[in-house]
Amino acid sequence: MTAGADLPETTPTPWGRVDEDGTVSVRESDGWRVVGQYPDGTAEEALAYYERKFADLAGEVTLLEVRHRRAGASASDLRSTASTLRGRIEGASAVGDLAALLARLETLTGALAEATETEAAAAKEAVDEAVRERTALVERAEALAARDPKTVQWKQASADMTALFDQWQSHQQNGPRLPKSLAQQLWRRFRDARGTVDRHRREFYAELDETQKSARDAKTRLVERAEALAPRGEDGIGSYRDLLDQWKAAGRAGKKADDALWARFKAAGDALYSARTEREAAEVEDSREKIEQKKALLVEAAPIVDERDLARARASLTAIQRKWDEIGRIFPRDQERVLDDELRKVEQSVRTREDAEWKSNNPETKARTNDMTRQLTDAIDKLEAEVAEANARGDKRAAAQASEALEARRAWLRAVGG
Repeated sequence: MTAGADLPETTPTPWGRVDEDGTVSVRESDGWRVVGQYPDGTAEEALAYYERKFADLAGEVTLLEVRHRRAGASASDLRSTASTLRGRIEGASAVGDLAALLARLETLTGALAEATETEAAAAKEAVDEAVRERTALVERAEALAARDPKTVQWKQASADMTALFDQWQSHQQNGPRLPKSLAQQLWRRFRDARGTVDRHRREFYAELDETQKSARDAKTRLVERAEALAPRGEDGIGSYRDLLDQWKAAGRAGKKADDALWARFKAAGDALYSARTEREAAEVEDSREKIEQKKALLVEAAPIVDERDLARARASLTAIQRKWDEIGRIFPRDQERVLDDELRKVEQSVRTREDAEWKSNNPETKARTNDMTRQLTDAIDKLEAEVAEANARGDKRAAAQASEALEARRAWLRAVGG
């Protein structure tokens, strides 16, 4: 009997009924279906119990609908859940509009089917993009591995490879899952390139260590030789310069070792140059009196330029030069050059006068001069006669030409002292 007619205490419902023995049935399109028994309670309690079961199923359908509407839930996973839920609703021990609930689930399943296709396309595109990105990482790693180890800046190259590996791990952890065979293939290429870079780096630093050790040993020996020059003082500077050339050719020993060895090497050189500096300072101090002496000699030499008697001028200059040389060298050198240049001016004045006198008194020069004088005298006599004849003839042109030539010969004669 129905809950409303046979059991007055039961709340009427269009979907369920309770028999006298507590059997509960649900109304479906083809009639009533028994869903269970509830013998120990009232009809209202029996219906409420199975209606709660229906409400639970309806709540799960509603939850799937909400998850579908919200972004982030996988349509494929929701379809799987919907399929399971369908099996639980069909023939469920529950009282309610199960057909309407199945219809809602059917509508949701259709929407999820479309969403699944969209998701699949997006997933394929994401995988394709991930393959491209991961392939780019592999190619960059292989490019690093293909470089000549001798030209690589290994600090930067190591940092670049570490960055690539970090990106690779991020792709694996956060990116879409790649097909297994392709993922393994790309990983083998990346791993091999990374291994090659690591091997080249180890080989480079092993070779560098050997080279630096050789340079360190060579520079240590150069330092010891430089320090051994200390007793020679300034005389050791030449040898130190030779050692410096060898130092430059010895190569790098590593910054820390180079700095320490250079400090010792430079200190050894500073000691030698310090000895020269001290000697030069002493020479400069010793030269102060010599400078004054030479300045006094310059004052004494100044009148020689105006001395008419050349022999006396030469004698005075020679005496001053002798005293000049006896005073000796002075320092600094630029001061010595200034003083020497002043005395050289006096020397040049005397030498110029001596050269002129020698030329005038040279027998050969005198002979040539006398011969020229005779030639000029004869030419003048001849030209004077030509001028007189031309005037007598009234030939003004010939007279002018002869007069011009005559004046030229007379000028030449005066020049040679005739």
